[in-house]
Amino acid sequence: MLKRILIANRGEIARRIARTCARLGVEYVCVYSDADAGADHLTGAFEKVRVGAAPAARSYLDIDALIDAALRSGCDAVHPGYGFLSENPRFAERVVEAGLTFVGPRPETIRAMGDKATARKLMAAAGVPVLPGSPEATESHAELAADARSIGYPLILKPAAGGGGKGMRVVTDESQLADAAAEAVRLGRAAFGDGRVLAERYVPSPRHIEVQVFGDTQGSVVHLYERDCSLQRRHQKIVEEAPAFGLDESVRTAMLSTAVRGARALGYVNAGTFEFILGPDGDFYFLEVNTRLQVEHPVTEEITGIDLVEWQLRVAAGEPLPVPQEEITSSGHAIECRVYAEDPAAGFRPAPGRAVYARWPDSVRVEAAFDTAGEASQHYDPLVAKLVAHGPDRAAALRRLDAALGSTTVLGLTTNVGYLTHLLGEPRVRAGRTHTHLVDGVSPADGHETADLAIACAASIAAMPAPETASPWWGRLGPLDRAALAPDAPLGRITVRCRGSRRQAAITARTGSVLAVRVGDRTVDVRITRQGPVWTGHAGGHRWSGTRVGADVELCIGGDRFTITDDVRSDRDAAASDNVLRASLPGVVVSLPHAEGDRVEAGETVVVIEAMKMEHRLTAPAPATIEKLGCALHAAVAAGQVLAVLLPEESSGPPPGQPVRPAPERSEHVR
Repeated sequence: MLKRILIANRGEIARRIARTCARLGVEYVCVYSDADAGADHLTGAFEKVRVGAAPAARSYLDIDALIDAALRSGCDAVHPGYGFLSENPRFAERVVEAGLTFVGPRPETIRAMGDKATARKLMAAAGVPVLPGSPEATESHAELAADARSIGYPLILKPAAGGGGKGMRVVTDESQLADAAAEAVRLGRAAFGDGRVLAERYVPSPRHIEVQVFGDTQGSVVHLYERDCSLQRRHQKIVEEAPAFGLDESVRTAMLSTAVRGARALGYVNAGTFEFILGPDGDFYFLEVNTRLQVEHPVTEEITGIDLVEWQLRVAAGEPLPVPQEEITSSGHAIECRVYAEDPAAGFRPAPGRAVYARWPDSVRVEAAFDTAGEASQHYDPLVAKLVAHGPDRAAALRRLDAALGSTTVLGLTTNVGYLTHLLGEPRVRAGRTHTHLVDGVSPADGHETADLAIACAASIAAMPAPETASPWWGRLGPLDRAALAPDAPLGRITVRCRGSRRQAAITARTGSVLAVRVGDRTVDVRITRQGPVWTGHAGGHRWSGTRVGADVELCIGGDRFTITDDVRSDRDAAASDNVLRASLPGVVVSLPHAEGDRVEAGETVVVIEAMKMEHRLTAPAPATIEKLGCALHAAVAAGQVLAVLLPEESSGPPPGQPVRPAPERSEHVR
C-alpha cells in the first residue's frame, strides 16, 4: 500500500479521498490556493502546502507547483481527484517522471481517450458501437459539410479535445452548419487550445448510461455495473442513479460486456467510466471514456459496497483487483443529487459567496466541501455538496433523498436545493422516464408560496427578543402584548422587501413558540426556536432556518434562499439606472465583441464574462449604441460593476424617462 499521497485537488473530492486514506492509515498531504487557505479540505492533513494564487491556472493547474509540493512533502504518489489536471496526460507523465506514482490510468490511455477522434477509432476497432460520424477531426468547413452530407441531419458538432459539453452544437439542417461550425471551432480553440471538430449523428432525447470499469496491472478488468446520468442541464449532470432503472436486461448485459471489452482493448488500468447514449429504440453507442474517478462514483459504491478510492490506491500500488467479477454484486438502488452554488431563479447563474451556516442531513450520505460554513469561490466549480440516498428499491431511495433535501439548510449562499426537490417531484422523474433533455423542460417553481412563508418567518424573527448581538431586526416589533390591543388588532406589523417586492406581514396571534402571521390574504402558523445565532422552525409544512447577515435576514425554506430587508432602511436600489449592463457576479472579461460607439441589435452580445467555469453573455435588451464600456478584455470585474452603458434608439426604445431593461444573461459551461 502507498504510504503518503498528495491530493492534487480541493473541496468535496479532496475530503472524500482523505477519508479513505485515513481509514487505510495512508498519510495524505493537501494543497491549497490563497482562496482556500482556511478550507475544510485541509483538516487532518499530514502537511498542507500552498501552491499559488486563487485563480486555478496559478494554483491547482500549476503542474510544477504540484510536483514540487509532492516531492518536498515526501509523498510517493499523487491522486488527482476529478476536474483540474485529472485527465491531463502531461501531468500524469510529469508525476511518473518525478519518480512518483500516479493514481489513475497510464498517461497514454489518458491521451488517447482525451481526443474524441482517436477514441472513436480505437473503440470501433474493439467492436464498441459508435455513431456515424467524421472519420477525422477538422477545422475545415468544407470537410465538415462533406461529413454532414454523409451522416445526415440532425447532427452534433463536438470539439475533438472537449469535455463537459463545451462547444457542442446541434445542427438540424444545412443552413445552420456554417455558423455552428465556426462557433464550435472558436470555442474549442478558446477552451482547449484545439479547434478541431467532429460531426456525429444526433440522437434526440437519449438516455445517458455509463459503466464503471476497473483494471489492474496484471491484466484483469471488471465492471461495477452501470449508472444512469440522464438528468443533466447543458451537458452537466445534476442527478445520477444506480442501477439504471427499467433498463432491459439484454441491453444491460450487452452494455456491461461492451465496456469491459473496450477497457481490455486499451489495457486499461485503475478506475474509468465508459459513457454511452441509449436511443429510444434500445440501441446504444459509445460516447467517451472518462479516465478518472467520476463525481457520481458514490452511487456505485452504495450498491456494490466497494470503496472505489481504496481500489484506486491498491491498484496504483501494483496490487491486483481485490475481488474477481463474479464476487461483485449489486444491491438496492442509490440516487445522488448535486448541490450547486447557483440561482435557479436567475437562469441557474452561478452564485459564488459564503455559506455562513450549513446543516446537512444525517439521514443520507453527504459529500460536502465544508461542514458548517464555507466559501464557494468564483474561481472554481460551483459544486458544493452531493447528497446520496440508498434504499432497497428506487422508490425508497427517492423518498429518502426527498426527505434529506427538505432538512438541508444553507444560509448566506444561494443553492439549487429547492430546484432539486422540485425536479425529483416531477412525475416523469418519479416514474423513471428520464432522458437527457427532460431537465430543459422543468423550470424552477415560481417561489411565490415559499416567498410568503419566508416573509412570515422573517416577521416572526423580528418579534423575538433581541439576542446578545444587537440587530435592527430582532425585537423590531417590541413585546407582543395582546392585552394592550383591541381584540382584532394585529400584535405587530412589519414592512419588508423580498426579491424586489415590498410586502407587509402582521402577527395576529401567539401561542408559546407558534405565531400566526398574515401575509397578504393568507395566515401562516410559524413555529420558531432559537439555536445560537440561528432561528429554526416549521411553516406551511416546510422546515426553515434563518439568521442575520449584515443588516438583512437570510432565510432558507423549502430549499430556497431568501434575503429579507427591513423596508424602513430604505429603497436604496430603487433609483439605480437600468440603462447599464452590470456584472451579476465577480469574474473575468473573456470577450468584448464591440467597441464604444458601435451599434448593437436587441439580443446581441456586448460583454462575456467567465466565473465558476461558466461563460455569461450580457446582451443588449433593445437596439442601442454602446455609449461607454466600463471594462477591458481579460480584466477582473466585481459583482455589480458597470460593464457597459447603452444609449437606446429613440425609435424603438422606451418612452422618455423610462429605463432600458437589460436582457437576461445567457450562461454556458466552460468545461
